[in-house]
Amino acid sequence: MEFIKPGRQFDFMSKRLYFVGGSVILLLLSLLFCFAPGLELGTDFKGGTEVEVALTAPVAPAEVRAAVHRAGFEAPDVVSVTDPTHPNRYLIRVQEVSALSAEQSRIVRDRLCFFAHEAEIDEVRCPPAVRATEVRISPGGDKITMRYEGAPDLAAVAGQLADIDGVKLRASDAVVLVSERDHKVDAHLESRGEQLMAGLRQELGADKVPEQALRIEWIGPKAGAQLRNAAVSSVAIALIFVMAYVAFRFDLRFAPGGIVALVHDVGIALGAMAITQREITISTVAAMLTIVGYSINDTVIVYDRIRENLARHRSMSFPAVINLSISEMLGRTIITSGVTALSMLAFLWWGTGVLKDFAFTLLVGIAVGTYSSIYIAAPITEWIDKRFFHGSASKRKAPAKVRLAKRAESVV
Repeated sequence: MEFIKPGRQFDFMSKRLYFVGGSVILLLLSLLFCFAPGLELGTDFKGGTEVEVALTAPVAPAEVRAAVHRAGFEAPDVVSVTDPTHPNRYLIRVQEVSALSAEQSRIVRDRLCFFAHEAEIDEVRCPPAVRATEVRISPGGDKITMRYEGAPDLAAVAGQLADIDGVKLRASDAVVLVSERDHKVDAHLESRGEQLMAGLRQELGADKVPEQALRIEWIGPKAGAQLRNAAVSSVAIALIFVMAYVAFRFDLRFAPGGIVALVHDVGIALGAMAITQREITISTVAAMLTIVGYSINDTVIVYDRIRENLARHRSMSFPAVINLSISEMLGRTIITSGVTALSMLAFLWWGTGVLKDFAFTLLVGIAVGTYSSIYIAAPITEWIDKRFFHGSASKRKAPAKVRLAKRAESVV
């Protein structure tokens, strides 16, 4: 299959200033939109609890948001999810993570008779069977792990936790003996996600809210910040290694153009996410890294053909060699990018949730990555050759046979 007939050439370099200027404008707009309205960070990066639920009856998003707020959650984010199999599907995010506040954690430790000093022990209220020697509360606040000196009284332990305001044991397997030898006990509490579901059933009715959510996830703000820093570091490290690879495979003239093209692609993809207010999650960071790999692959193929033609057409100028090389690779680029884009369109059309954001990010990356190989990487390489290498690529000596033929013509 040939979209471009062999031998046909396009003058890309004559229009490079217009396209480079357009790219600068797009990058500045992307930077502006990253601050206002700003990037929509997902729960992965900012922390919080995320619940995905398929209601059994139609409910307006505003009514769901009000019900979550009445259930005791501040600033809930309710998103309607388009899903043919679940027509009333919602994604609910709240900032609360732990089921226990600091004050509640203190009360729990006091009720479990976990004292810092022996002098504080109340022998009447805290006999050895219910006196914990160790208490650990999970980051999500949905599990309390305790250890005892002797065999614990599980019913009494459950009674210690039963009447604490805001602390609710699960309906089943609330207090279990984990290790008989170590006298280790786990108490399972309702998580924030389970509390949210219970609040929805109370506010909207059990006929509209199912017993179980489709998905409940949570992440703490500290872990979210670590993931955010790791995501930025991973993209930066990928750019550094790509620049080193291009410089090693070609030479220093080619490396900056490839890196500027990658920054251009990732920046515009981020701007597109900011404009459409799509969430930045671990999946979209993976899409950004995929864009880096896809873009540099296309750029390296163009660079490789430029290097071949520099040796093959020594009488041509560097801009002419770039035009020839891109024209020769244009058909291959259209086929490769087109097939990849079609698969992403299918995911964007029929996918759901995070898959749609992943496909959207890759679609934007494929478009700008294909464009940047032609109008960003190659023109910057030509400018660097002219500015810092004094046009050495355009001042190559002709092969010996060509020089001898020209000398013979001059003699005749």
